[in-house]
Amino acid sequence: MQVASFSSFIETIITIFIVYYIIKFLAKLLLPVLAKKVVEKASEQFAKQSENSNNTSDNFSSKVSKNQKPHETKKVGDYVDFEEID
Repeated sequence: MQVASFSSFIETIITIFIVYYIIKFLAKLLLPVLAKKVVEKASEQFAKQSENSNNTSDNFSSKVSKNQKPHETKKVGDYVDFEEID
């Protein structure tokens, strides 16, 4: 059975802290760049999608005849105001 020494325990703790701070430092440097690329890609996809939807809506509007009337909505009834009775 092996017994860990106090010095190896301290070395492990120091190593964990060093690795943690290196990852934290690299994240501060790299995450803004990655986030910027993600936003740019999303905006490109949005522009492409809106362009496709504009083309589709143009084709659809040309197919709809102008003689059609919009559908009327049904009237449900009057608003009734109820009062509390003591």
